Amino acid sequence: MTAWILSLEGTPEGARIALLLALTSAFAHACFGALQKGRHDPWLSRGAIDSFMLLLSAPVAVFLVPWPRGVEWLVMAGVMAIHLAYKIAMARAYSRAAYTVVYPVVRGVGPLATLAFAALFLGEHYVAIQWLGVAILSAAILALARLNFTASPQIGRMDLKAGLVWAFAGGLMVAIYTTFDAWAIRLMPDPFTFLAWFFLMTSLDFPLLLGYRLLKARQMPEAAAALALRGFVGALVAFVSFGGVMLGTRLGKVAEVSSLRETSTLFAAAIGWLLLGERSGPAKILLMGLIALGAILVQLA
Repeated sequence: MTAWILSLEGTPEGARIALLLALTSAFAHACFGALQKGRHDPWLSRGAIDSFMLLLSAPVAVFLVPWPRGVEWLVMAGVMAIHLAYKIAMARAYSRAAYTVVYPVVRGVGPLATLAFAALFLGEHYVAIQWLGVAILSAAILALARLNFTASPQIGRMDLKAGLVWAFAGGLMVAIYTTFDAWAIRLMPDPFTFLAWFFLMTSLDFPLLLGYRLLKARQMPEAAAALALRGFVGALVAFVSFGGVMLGTRLGKVAEVSSLRETSTLFAAAIGWLLLGERSGPAKILLMGLIALGAILVQLA
């Protein structure tokens, strides 16, 4: 599998697979966000997800792939720090504001910042129409967030605003981790070695926070079995979401893969419509069309 992946780098077939990975990751990430924001406290939900990620990834990292060497340990330490900051921002955002408000802000801030970071730090070149496409995509996602914010109840407005601030910080962290992870997975000879250690090392933090919260509460959370099931399913979804986009950035351009992944907002809207009974008016439908248009412009260029 590794030899096949490496043989696709820089080829048209590799670029096509990168786009498929980005779309798969987009759908998985919309599901992941909904799982974290569900009925349980977002800190507990993320702790449960990371606990199962740790359990499932540890045997693979420790026994089946090579261990990092030398400077690779420093790279993985950087990955851990960046993703911890991202997870804290997301947990705080979800603790303060609704999923439909937070999620579009995070996904809207990310693409434009990722495009700039990829051009500055990874030396990738993008033409004007791609910058335009990302700008349209980001503007439409942020407009969708504003629409959801306006439609939210007036009660708890300060919490909503605080949630938006944390969501904006989360969006910046998305751009930072997307760029850094793309550099890191390209640095290591075997992408699957990076992924195995990525999932192990970035899932060490929140299980400790989960244990601390449970010890402090001195009781199991309500519906503990449901929380454990959410954690297991969330871990499987995370492998597809984060693993897919990182493999995509190994095969294709970072901003192109990242922009297509932000169509996760469309999947999030579909989940809200099909599963949560939410309805989309003409304004939302128009904005979702602009999100799709922005992603198409980035790819067509």
